[in-house]
Amino acid sequence: MESVAITLFPFLLVIVAICCSFCDANSNVLCIESERNALLKFKNDLVDPSNRLSSWVEGGDCCKWLGVVCHNSTGHINQLHLAAPLPVPHFDAPVAEWEAYHRSKNNSPLRGKIISSLLELKHLSSLDLSNNNFRSNIPKFLGMLRSLTYLNLSHAQFQGGIPYNLGNLSKLQYLDLGGNYLKPKSLQWVSGLSFLQYLDLSYADLRKATDWLQVTFQHPSLLELHLSACSLEDDPSPINVKSTKSLVVLDLSENNFSSVPMSIFGLHGLLSIDLSSNSLEGPISDYFRNISFLEFLDLSGNLLNSFTPNSLFSLNHLQFLNLSSNEIDQNVSEILLSLSICCLDCLESLDMSHNHLFGHLIDQLGHFKNLAHLSLAANNISGPIPLSIGELSSLKFFDVSENQLNGTFPGCFGQLESLETLNLGCNLLEGVVSETHFSNIKRLTTLEASQNRLRFQPNSSWILPFQCQIIKLGQWHLGPKFPRWLKFQKNLSVLDMSNAGISDILPTWFLNLSTQFEHLNLSYNQLKGGISHLNVREFVDLRSNRFTGPLPRVFPALQYLMLSNNSFSGPLFKLVCNPLRKGPMECLAIKGNLLSGEIPDCWNHWRGLDYLNLENNNLTGKIPPSLGHLNLSVLNLRNNDMFGELPSTLQLSTSLIMLDLSDNHFSGSVPTWIGDKLSKLEILSLRSNNFEGHIPQKICQLQSLRILDLGNNNITGSIPKCFSNLSAMANKSNQNSYMFQWSITRTNLFCMRILLVLKGRVDEYSTTLGLVTSMCLSTNRLIGAIPKELGSLVELQSLNLSGNLLIGNIPNEIGNMELESLDLSMNQLNGEIPSSFSNLNFLNHFNVSYNNLTGQIPTSTQLQSFGNFSYMGNHLYGPPLTKNRSTYRTPTNVAYNGSRSEGSNVNWLYVSIVLGFVMGFSSVVAPLFYIRSWRHEYYRKLDHIGRKLYMSLGYYG
Repeated sequence: MESVAITLFPFLLVIVAICCSFCDANSNVLCIESERNALLKFKNDLVDPSNRLSSWVEGGDCCKWLGVVCHNSTGHINQLHLAAPLPVPHFDAPVAEWEAYHRSKNNSPLRGKIISSLLELKHLSSLDLSNNNFRSNIPKFLGMLRSLTYLNLSHAQFQGGIPYNLGNLSKLQYLDLGGNYLKPKSLQWVSGLSFLQYLDLSYADLRKATDWLQVTFQHPSLLELHLSACSLEDDPSPINVKSTKSLVVLDLSENNFSSVPMSIFGLHGLLSIDLSSNSLEGPISDYFRNISFLEFLDLSGNLLNSFTPNSLFSLNHLQFLNLSSNEIDQNVSEILLSLSICCLDCLESLDMSHNHLFGHLIDQLGHFKNLAHLSLAANNISGPIPLSIGELSSLKFFDVSENQLNGTFPGCFGQLESLETLNLGCNLLEGVVSETHFSNIKRLTTLEASQNRLRFQPNSSWILPFQCQIIKLGQWHLGPKFPRWLKFQKNLSVLDMSNAGISDILPTWFLNLSTQFEHLNLSYNQLKGGISHLNVREFVDLRSNRFTGPLPRVFPALQYLMLSNNSFSGPLFKLVCNPLRKGPMECLAIKGNLLSGEIPDCWNHWRGLDYLNLENNNLTGKIPPSLGHLNLSVLNLRNNDMFGELPSTLQLSTSLIMLDLSDNHFSGSVPTWIGDKLSKLEILSLRSNNFEGHIPQKICQLQSLRILDLGNNNITGSIPKCFSNLSAMANKSNQNSYMFQWSITRTNLFCMRILLVLKGRVDEYSTTLGLVTSMCLSTNRLIGAIPKELGSLVELQSLNLSGNLLIGNIPNEIGNMELESLDLSMNQLNGEIPSSFSNLNFLNHFNVSYNNLTGQIPTSTQLQSFGNFSYMGNHLYGPPLTKNRSTYRTPTNVAYNGSRSEGSNVNWLYVSIVLGFVMGFSSVVAPLFYIRSWRHEYYRKLDHIGRKLYMSLGYYG
């Protein structure tokens, strides 16, 4: 986002004076000894980590010291500039701001004590200690430096109150105390600064300084006032501004105003108003039209809901208008027509992104001849892009992404010779884009148009007429050949050609481009071949292609590497154990490949890794101990050939939210430390392993656990009654979950995914995973009764206890749950199905087959909707079973019912066929019943084949 700043000429003069002084002032002047000694004393109490003040030595000419400026003729020190590195700018800050930041990066912040020896500098007019780390109160003696005209203490970690005697600096014109932790009780001291023109108290807590408005708005000379993030609230008693001079620049952003302070509308000389990031409600105030000279108005990040024609009617000088991130629900054409009446010839920047605008863009949009910046992103605007856009000869930035615009890619964009940024992403544009669409655009640096239905296949010899830094054309049709027009892009840092229909070998020239990418996304294509190296600094996404060969060499400081669903093979050793690795990698996802060998035990220099997914490979061996030292949030090793007990070092991963070790050969007991140490765990899947022993009681301490899958193991003992303490399965707390907090800080590229056995089938859950609650203890050797305490888990959606040795009656409390899936089959349960099951209104999967249940099936809409399969192998009757009641009891002996007691004709041919089949079938099946290891391995293979078939059908279907 561009910003417009109103710069005042007095401060330009200050900057020019500083520069000139640095260049010329010290050329033939020797400093004064008393002032040199004062600086040396000042240095002695400072901590200088980067040795910035190394030139400050005894006997040296202090006029040549770093940061010191002396007067041309007298030799007195009149300027002291000791600012440390600038704070990191916002990602879309102007280039000049980023350049200034990079120039300052080599200067570490000063620390220590600021001592009063500076009072020896009687002629000091400019003092800059900004961006340091003093962590103390502002020294009171600074109020005695009477010659100061410029004082900058911003972002220097000062705290506490503001010394009242700063009001004694009668010559002060510029005062910046912003970005500290100050809590003044009053601003009355500002009244003593009679020549003050610039004041910045941003981030000071002014809740107790109730005089802020009277002091600042009535100041006789103040021209520029910044009170951003000062906890200011609505003033119940607005004042009448009677000052002969009024403010020119006013910044009240990031406060708590629900309405615009009425006193502002009396400041008729204002040129710039920033009220962004407050809580302003209702329509935009009509009173803004009273400030007729206004050039800059920022109302973004509020709760404004409408724009009336009278709001800005008389603002004939308005150049910058930002209404982004509000709740404006209005036809965009009405707003554009209103703006064309007041500021057609002056408006240079218009941002109404992230609202609820609807309707079509109108041709009058092309009449804003001076418009250079236009953003209407993230609204509900539909219809085509008007051809009149081509008349905006000054347009540099155009963003209409995340709307419902349709039609074709307008050819008029080729007329915009000044265009630098074009963003049409996430719309409904379709058709063919040709070379002519870009013929005259020679300044374009950002082209973003992903998620449209566009096709672009220029001549193979065509060369882009511009050098881009960012190209995002995901979901365009760019294939089948890899685009050759990229070969001549020398400044490219971000490239997204995901899901672009490219089925080609990744060319060598692309891997050897001179540009160094920051972000590369070629996922969901059919790219093939090997990759020797990747020259990408931050982000690589090559998922779902057909790449083969060993894993590529990557940039040592790469932060995101996603290579899932390819055919990369070989070991992990070279990638993981690279001694050149530096800086934390946040995400490593290589699932669904052909990796083999053991996971190497050299993860100690991967500190900072948050997401590790190696599922569905051919990895063997044990989990290396060093993996536990990473403190991961997500660890997924599902469907490999790993074995052994879980290393105790995993208990150090206290940030784990998801742990999926299913479909391996891990053994031993389920560790008690899982419940004792991994308190944030929400997903625990140990399914289809060789775990044994009892379920540890400590599991019940996992208050955030939503998914528990211990199915298909050798676990014995009873189901813990303390499962009722699993509060995430008992209470609605999704919005407070660690998973929710984790996911909202990341894009869908890093969302959690897991295979769950729910509703009688295996499904992959990802985007809805945070809404799923499930418990699966199936196919183990659990004994005893089903605890009635499970009934308190009213938020549980799926409960699977099938394939165990459970006995007793089904607890009536189960019927009070809101289950969607319930499987109690293949146990030894007896008694009747509880009548409370009639209340299970959300069931879409139900199975109680192969138990010893008796009686009539309770009547309900859900229970009668399931087939005979759900009830077979019991002694039940009633709908939906089709046979009568006696059929499901012990058959009566025909010898006692008086019919056909003797002489029955038997067809021995059929009997022999049946006996032969039974003997042959039992010779294969019987071992599965009596030899438990055979049975587990058989079911595991069937389960594995079924999942493979299901995932293959899902992928290709």
